[in-house]
Amino acid sequence: MSTGRVNPAQRLEDQGISGLGNVFYNLIEPQLMEQAIQRGEGHIGKGGAIMVSTGSHTGRSPKDKFVVRTPDVEDTIWWDNNKPMDPAAFDLLYADMLDHMKGRDYFVEDLYGGADPAHRLDVRMVTELAWHALFIRHMLRRPERDELDGFTPEFTVINSPSFRADPARHGCRSETVIALNFSKKLILIGGSEYAGENKKSVFTLLNYILPGKGVMAMHCSANHAPNNPVDTAVFFGLSGTGKTTLSADPSRVLIGDDEHGWSEKGTFNFEGGCYAKTINLSPVAEPEIYATTSMFSTVVENMVWDEDTLDLDFADDSLTPNMRCAYPLSYISNASETALGGHPKNIIMLTSDAFGVMPPIARLTPAQAMYHFLSGFTSKVAGTERGVVHPEPTFSTCFGAPFMPRRPEVYGNLLRDKIAKHGATCWLVNTGWTGGPYGEGERMPIKETRRLLAAALDGSLSDAEFRKDSNFGFDVPLHVPDVPEVLLDPRRTWNDHAAYDAQAAKLVEMFAENFKQYVDFVDDDVKAVMLG
Repeated sequence: MSTGRVNPAQRLEDQGISGLGNVFYNLIEPQLMEQAIQRGEGHIGKGGAIMVSTGSHTGRSPKDKFVVRTPDVEDTIWWDNNKPMDPAAFDLLYADMLDHMKGRDYFVEDLYGGADPAHRLDVRMVTELAWHALFIRHMLRRPERDELDGFTPEFTVINSPSFRADPARHGCRSETVIALNFSKKLILIGGSEYAGENKKSVFTLLNYILPGKGVMAMHCSANHAPNNPVDTAVFFGLSGTGKTTLSADPSRVLIGDDEHGWSEKGTFNFEGGCYAKTINLSPVAEPEIYATTSMFSTVVENMVWDEDTLDLDFADDSLTPNMRCAYPLSYISNASETALGGHPKNIIMLTSDAFGVMPPIARLTPAQAMYHFLSGFTSKVAGTERGVVHPEPTFSTCFGAPFMPRRPEVYGNLLRDKIAKHGATCWLVNTGWTGGPYGEGERMPIKETRRLLAAALDGSLSDAEFRKDSNFGFDVPLHVPDVPEVLLDPRRTWNDHAAYDAQAAKLVEMFAENFKQYVDFVDDDVKAVMLG
């Protein structure tokens, strides 16, 4: 049986998927909430949020992600970064998953990836869990009801958490699998209830498709000045660096919190919602994000709550430090209705430096921006990926290596060309540690980060006096109003200056060693950054 709004010519049976139980097409939020509660998938929280657990998988499983090695993508995939899967193994995986799905109920959501109609991707999500359908309905962009009649999916994503892969039979690593087949326009996800796999699979698709059209795909948040989309800022960064928190600035218009494109017309959000980390979420520092955790249909993921009052415990990370909430962009009062912006005027690269070496903000030349973009230095935050317990220093090229199917120079060259054409000012912002490394120092105060960013975005920081950083050569401001001067010089925040110098030298060497992989395809001015 099938129910819901769907183009009759585009039912699952016409895609070769048959023998299922009930199939629910394009249910809206109240209907999905009702289905999830009836099926015991979660609990109603305050304000009508739904509180769910993702079981043993509380973060992404990048080691279980594969790209099917077909002739049409053989020469364009970055195979050093993307595990290959044999087409025959994928066919077995697909056949076995379809067999597993027979008789089971599934939820189908037809959605858009991309706010710009010229570059959006029509995606069909097939999910075993009703709350997964609700999650992805928040995260992607929802067609109008009359648009569904003519909707034809370009790619289909099937997520069956109860399916278990067989490594020997399916050419994968474990019982968990995420397999992308660009030739068959199909993604299969099995063995994980973590909802983030759904959204990142679509992001990976767009990261492959859009650069072929000259569009820069970016793992970033974005906002613009009130009534002035021309004054757009983008914030690159991995999970835990502050993309969602810092872009949700009440004095600016939020375009989106995680994934964007930069086309010939400007910036556009890939998504229609936000997926925010909630650990230690503060009603004072992040009031609007905090408020979403008690709004109707917000998906509250892996949080502990009081069984009597239903109050959420934002400090209890006993389930995972990667606890999150997913909600539509419209829940943020200053969110853009169009999710479109201009060409970025400011580009901010966020890093969470667990060494405590980086300054809270630095101005980058175009060559330095290319260097730090390709380096993608940050610290993996606990819980974001399976097995990460404490912050771990890492280099993730383009601030999103797990989602980059193409070689990094493709994205780096696109960014370089767009910066040159549109004259963006680039900044490196450290939201990590100050006064010492992780375990000794403290996390960078968010109020000071906000003040520094405000000065950068309103242009006043450009008029400041700068010093040349002795470790990385970028410009660091000496004085910023209402920001303690000592914070601007990380060496001064350490009690042991010799220990800082040793830590800084270690980090510089890590940068240089990592960047050796890029020296053959970057310009001489970028090589000069590495050489100091």
